[in-house]
Amino acid sequence: MWADRWASVIGVGYQISLCNATSAMVLPDLKQDLHFTAEGFQNVILPRPQPEWSREFRLRAFETFQELPWPNRSMEEWRRTELRIFHLENFVCWAPVPDPLPEVPSALAPRLETAGRIVSLNGRKISSSVEEDLLEKGLVVECLEDSLSGPHEELIRQHLWSLFEWRTDKFSALHAAFWTGGTFIYVPPGLKVEKPILHVAALAANQADVGHTLIVVDEEAEATVVTETTSLDPAAEGLFCGGIEIFVRPGARLRYVNFQNWNQKTFHFARQKAEVAERAFMEWTLGALGGRLAKVNQEVVLNGPESEAIVNGVMFAEDRQHLAYHTRQDHRTGQTKSDLLYKGALQDHAHLVWRGMIRVEPGAIRSDGYQRNDNLMLSDTARVDCIPGLEILADDVRCTHGATAGRVDEEEIFYAQTRGLTRREATRLVVTGFFQQVLDRITIDSVREALGDIIQQRVREYRSRD
Repeated sequence: MWADRWASVIGVGYQISLCNATSAMVLPDLKQDLHFTAEGFQNVILPRPQPEWSREFRLRAFETFQELPWPNRSMEEWRRTELRIFHLENFVCWAPVPDPLPEVPSALAPRLETAGRIVSLNGRKISSSVEEDLLEKGLVVECLEDSLSGPHEELIRQHLWSLFEWRTDKFSALHAAFWTGGTFIYVPPGLKVEKPILHVAALAANQADVGHTLIVVDEEAEATVVTETTSLDPAAEGLFCGGIEIFVRPGARLRYVNFQNWNQKTFHFARQKAEVAERAFMEWTLGALGGRLAKVNQEVVLNGPESEAIVNGVMFAEDRQHLAYHTRQDHRTGQTKSDLLYKGALQDHAHLVWRGMIRVEPGAIRSDGYQRNDNLMLSDTARVDCIPGLEILADDVRCTHGATAGRVDEEEIFYAQTRGLTRREATRLVVTGFFQQVLDRITIDSVREALGDIIQQRVREYRSRD
């Protein structure tokens, strides 16, 4: 039934693989401790089928996880993020997949005509598909864990964990030790994939997703990858503790969209890092709309002459959401360009944190870096912290940054109301206009429209203090 449902969406000309999430796996005893503990690691993670190099890495990562302290507000990285509402003991590192499989909601899937799709639940693949002609040309859209021992093992071994900084904090080490499932996308040299590749990651009620994403776009290849997160139960807690590593090889081009759309009960911790090689180009769009508490580190490394990255961020928070996004543009070599624009809006008691850094390494002359963060306050009780930063270690560079925070202009509301709009309609119009600059930079029409629609739906009537 599930296969029929997805086949009807995907259409003919695709190869579909389904996974019951139990095949080729050693199922843990549900009576044992399955939490993120030493017992859970012993019972669930170590018995999983995997190459020896992967098992040895997990053991090192777990030792680090045990040694590192929990983040607290005395640490600069976590000074603006309060973790008291998060309890790791509420979650387990493995849970059976529901049977029958549930319907997975998605804001983007109905709008996209795709070259390949993969759907995961609680971090584990439940279906995937790739157009047959692209499959024959070497395009891979698969579960990362399943691919560890397959024909791409050496390719994965060369790249996996080479960008991800797993020793940085407790959550990074937890992810490196306990990760399961995940997604592996490989675009071979010279292959141009015109239609997007979609990954929908869903969370069931009170479950955890510790999946890792590895994307390699090889030399002179082109692709668009869209990742969307979604919750099956809008009122249940969930945990995502994940990582993303992206390699854009010389002359390659990648458009990547990461649409974080969990419910407002989910805890989201992630490290995302991309390396852009010489003559390569990456457009990275991030939408941050869901999550009770989200702490994300996003980094792009420009590691070759004439490499370029454009980073777009759209953040919207309401109620008591806390979204903290730390960005970094690292110019490792000269003649590189990065351009970052983040825009955020918040209402109720929400709290947004954006901390950005442009770093130019020694010798990276003629680097060109730009970063900007603008925020729109829609209530008197919301709070925003925006901290731009520059670290320049080379001469002959051009780097600029800026950040703003302000309230809705009452004159704009009044002007729109004189044209027959209600106050709510006028507010939506103003907020949409505020985001338009960053939405215009998103080159995938369906993603741009989906982000705009969701933000408009969430904007409540604005009333200023005055």
